[in-house]
Amino acid sequence: MSRIQAACACAVTISLALAATACGGGSPTGGGSDDSPKTLTYWASNQGASVEVDKKVLQPELDKFEKRTGIKVKLEVVPWSSLLDRILTATTSGQGPDVLNIGNTWSASLQAGGALLPWDAKNFAKIGGKDRFVASALGSAGAQGKDPAAVPLYSMAYALYYNKQMFKDAGIAKPPATWDEVVAAGKKISKGGKWGIGAEGSNLSNNIHQVFVLAKQHGADWFTADGKPDFTSAGAVAGVKQYVDLMAKDKIIAPGNAEYAQNQSLSDFSKDKTAMVLWQTASATFKTQGMKEDEWGVVPAPVQSGAPGRGRSTNSMVAGINMAVFKDTDNLDGSRQFVKFMTSDPEQKILNKAYGSIPPVKSAQNDPAFNVPAVATLKQTIATSAAPLPQVADESQFETAVGTAVKELFADAAAGRAVTTATVKAKLAKAQQQMPSK
Repeated sequence: MSRIQAACACAVTISLALAATACGGGSPTGGGSDDSPKTLTYWASNQGASVEVDKKVLQPELDKFEKRTGIKVKLEVVPWSSLLDRILTATTSGQGPDVLNIGNTWSASLQAGGALLPWDAKNFAKIGGKDRFVASALGSAGAQGKDPAAVPLYSMAYALYYNKQMFKDAGIAKPPATWDEVVAAGKKISKGGKWGIGAEGSNLSNNIHQVFVLAKQHGADWFTADGKPDFTSAGAVAGVKQYVDLMAKDKIIAPGNAEYAQNQSLSDFSKDKTAMVLWQTASATFKTQGMKEDEWGVVPAPVQSGAPGRGRSTNSMVAGINMAVFKDTDNLDGSRQFVKFMTSDPEQKILNKAYGSIPPVKSAQNDPAFNVPAVATLKQTIATSAAPLPQVADESQFETAVGTAVKELFADAAAGRAVTTATVKAKLAKAQQQMPSK
């Protein structure tokens, strides 16, 4: 069976130290456009089940662009495991591409380095205008109050996926909408080698995504208004403890999940080992794992009570992929033409259908393919109840420090060590000490 679909950019754990000044593609000695106005180099992120799958999806579209414009796009699909390091090397060496994909959680960090083209009003006008894009997707394209560092390309959101047969066997009539209902359903299922819900305790970024949302639901943000870390607030501590308690207290997550890394929870779900999983845009992944569409259902990710919405009812981070241009590209006009092409309505429909994601371009969402129940749930979440991860220059260090704290707490839970408010706060205090001093 082929490798399951790579998660969104947000699933990469990064430790970022941007000391670069602006650089870019197009250097005759680098990996850019070969100093030719008719050539672009494009680093695409690995979105499909393999690099080869991405090439099959993307190359026909790049050929279409070349036929229309005369500009040849040299494609390289870069795995998530190396994409961030490749980008950082490009920002210091000047040997980078003209256009590249970035994870939307990287936007503010890379923006702080000064290497990416700012998408001001003039540049947005070149691609049809800023108002074409969903507001929440633009909110994950750079620091607040600054011109975006990238343009949204694919949007994703978290939802709760559940195994219909396992729910039926446990006598559960409907999927859960609140965390109390998740725990109640999980306890009915967690027996005989089956478990209620999956987690990936060693996946730092997935840890961040879950506790970011839970902290929001407890009324907390992870940074103050002036960008300083605030990891030990009552709401942040409560959010982390609630997540880890799914294993430590509620016992609906298998202890072995403390060691799980990227995508292992999806594998268990597809093999009927766990009945629920919180994931982003997972339908294409389940298909590659051999699941039939009628075997699973999807509902909005849970909230504490009531219905999903903004503020304390936030139930997802804004996940997705953005498209950026190196500021010093030798082919700025061609690069903007390419971004315009990739974010056009027809291409947005083609590409997001292929990857099971949601177009961040509002008008492209009218296609019936994005209104089937599984996708409509995600689209509604992005529009009404998702929030961007903190758009601060130190966001990547936040992912590493707090994600590691949650990993260590899961290890404690798996080993039977107590997870208390005090131990959670101590881990988060340690994480805050690891953040760069201002």
